[in-house]
Amino acid sequence: NIEKYLPVCEKVSVALQDKYPASFYTKELKTNLENYKKQFELKESQNKAMPTGAAMPDIQLNNPDGKLIALSSFKGKIVLVDFWASWCGPCRRENPNVVRVYNKFHSKGFEVYGVSLDEEKDKWVKAIEKDGLPWTHVSDLGGWQSSVCATFNITAIPFTILVDRKGNIAAKGLRGEELEKKVEELLSN
Repeated sequence: NIEKYLPVCEKVSVALQDKYPASFYTKELKTNLENYKKQFELKESQNKAMPTGAAMPDIQLNNPDGKLIALSSFKGKIVLVDFWASWCGPCRRENPNVVRVYNKFHSKGFEVYGVSLDEEKDKWVKAIEKDGLPWTHVSDLGGWQSSVCATFNITAIPFTILVDRKGNIAAKGLRGEELEKKVEELLSN
């Protein structure tokens, strides 16, 4: 957990700035620390705005066929709300894992509600087909101006929210084995 080392890293950065202000490494450390602090502050603000256990705000967007589909229509199921886009490399690399978890638990009451931050419908639909994503997909094709970005304070993707059967936030930001374990735990309760 890097947060506990942040004060030490900041002291080292200040000392390097004093002694070696023109050094590439000094500048790189300062930039990385600033970026990390922004990410940490964003994560903290997301946690405060939508803490675990809080009711998940509803999302109502159109699927690729233009049909309005509400997240709340899945109440009673465990739902992974997956914010992604066709142009997002890390999102696309995580898709096979989400497909695996979906295939393993779908018959037991697990759903995925994919919310795309794409702006071009054809690229979005092609990515769904290419990656073999069999779940519900929605988007307003607004990109970073999408209504969901403001509602959920999204500034980076992939970003996930796991919603329990009652419609409450069970976890955020899960991927890989962590996602699988949490889904299994929620389905067994």
